[in-house]
Amino acid sequence: MKIKDLEFKKFLTADRIEKKVAALAGRIEKDYQDKTPVFLPILNGSFMFASDLIKEITIPCRVSFVKISSYSGTLSTGQLKTLIGHDESLFGTDIIIVEDIVDTGLTLTKISEELKNLGAKSVECVALLRKAPAREKNVPIKYVGFELETEFVVGYGLDYDGLGRNLRDIHIKVG
Repeated sequence: MKIKDLEFKKFLTADRIEKKVAALAGRIEKDYQDKTPVFLPILNGSFMFASDLIKEITIPCRVSFVKISSYSGTLSTGQLKTLIGHDESLFGTDIIIVEDIVDTGLTLTKISEELKNLGAKSVECVALLRKAPAREKNVPIKYVGFELETEFVVGYGLDYDGLGRNLRDIHIKVG
């Protein structure tokens, strides 16, 4: 499959993703059974994952959104830009950040620090994908779906210059 100038091949099927999302939701429900967590999906990439994950959650919960970006094309710029912030108090709440992919951990570290400074009771993360650089830096992610090395992927909300988010499967860049 080709998107713009890059070739991709299927990496994770929609069925495999669906099973992993259900398993992650089960773990979260067990850990938060006596709490009312606030899910905080990071837009744009996590929208599909967050939607499917939250549909599996049966405990009381709230959802708020944040948009932070550090990508240009296939590379992280290393510069974060908060584009849309949450609009409610998160003081004293148990927050679960929902990330599509944790690459370097820069975004997750920044937002976790901000949430703790706003008085969150606890801050955890659920990520569908985690890359090796985040593992090597020991970026704390309590719930991880799949591990990657440094591959570039698209689909299931992940994009290449805005394209490919609508794919049900996750595809990996070839070459």
